[in-house]
Amino acid sequence: MPEITAQLVKALRDKTQAGMMDCRKALTEANGDLAEAEVILRKKGMASAAKKAGRAARMGQVGTYIHPGGMLGVMVEVNCETDFVARTDQFQELVKDISMQIAAADPRYLKRDEVPAEILEKEKEIARDRARAEGKPDKILDKIVEGRLAKFYEEVCLLDQPFIKDNTQTIDQLIKSKIAGLQENITIARFSRFKVGETAPAETAEAAE
Repeated sequence: MPEITAQLVKALRDKTQAGMMDCRKALTEANGDLAEAEVILRKKGMASAAKKAGRAARMGQVGTYIHPGGMLGVMVEVNCETDFVARTDQFQELVKDISMQIAAADPRYLKRDEVPAEILEKEKEIARDRARAEGKPDKILDKIVEGRLAKFYEEVCLLDQPFIKDNTQTIDQLIKSKIAGLQENITIARFSRFKVGETAPAETAEAAE
């Protein structure tokens, strides 16, 4: 088995923000393979997040991001359990990353169950009709629709979106890795994205009246 050096442990810690002991254990389990150790930590993070999901998260931070030029801005509320964690560099970096994610990727919803049923049905209909037009056999239409819906969720749901700084993980996985590192439940409560000129015409007309 290869030696688990301090440099290797640090590299994994820098990438995942997990604790030093957790990084060493993961590297030992992965026989020194950095990529495999990261996967192990992510799986543990998901298990840790599942255990903490029911715990109240009433502290946190409201983060903002204003794109250079002032034409695009984001406000997001990210919650944790204690003020102590809210003030840590790790948590504040997470809030900043989520703000930048919203600015760059323009999600319409936080999670899948927030997508209105009528929009979901329309997407299913479009996916099914497109598959038929492509000549796909009926017996695999449901699987194709399922795959295209997953892609739709990646585009419109924040938690499903690939993280802009590391597209090998989603925002949901990013949050779960922070839960594992900070040992508190972390949730996104709400967000808003503002872009100059995107106000709907009807709203503009109403305001003018």
